[in-house]
Amino acid sequence: MSALPRRRLLKSAGVGLGSFLLFGIVTGLIPNPIYVRMVSRTPADYLFLVATSVFAAVFVYQRSLADEPLGDRLAAGGVVGGFLAFGCPICNAVLLVLFSSSALMTYFDPLRPLLGLVMLLVFVGLLYYQRRRCEVC
Repeated sequence: MSALPRRRLLKSAGVGLGSFLLFGIVTGLIPNPIYVRMVSRTPADYLFLVATSVFAAVFVYQRSLADEPLGDRLAAGGVVGGFLAFGCPICNAVLLVLFSSSALMTYFDPLRPLLGLVMLLVFVGLLYYQRRRCEVC
């Protein structure tokens, strides 16, 4: 019986570490020779990267304990919002296709910290709601 909780913890830790490494590398927050970040790194970027990774890990763990898991779409939206909060707006191909780089730097870049704060509130609210509904948690 003790193997099951350990497997849950390992899975959630793997999700957290994997998302940290994947998102950190593709956004240039973790320096690498493949990807060069076009805007400066800020402490808020690292905060939102860590928060997104921790949220993903905790969500996966809580989801594995719940009888009726909920919030998958909201969690996916929160991860996307987190990615947009710490990702380089110029290097994001989807945003660049929709908007010009000057529009992204003028209008979107100043809003990234606000998006990150909203994302944190969504994460906390979802985890709190999920925990209240879970009897095992």
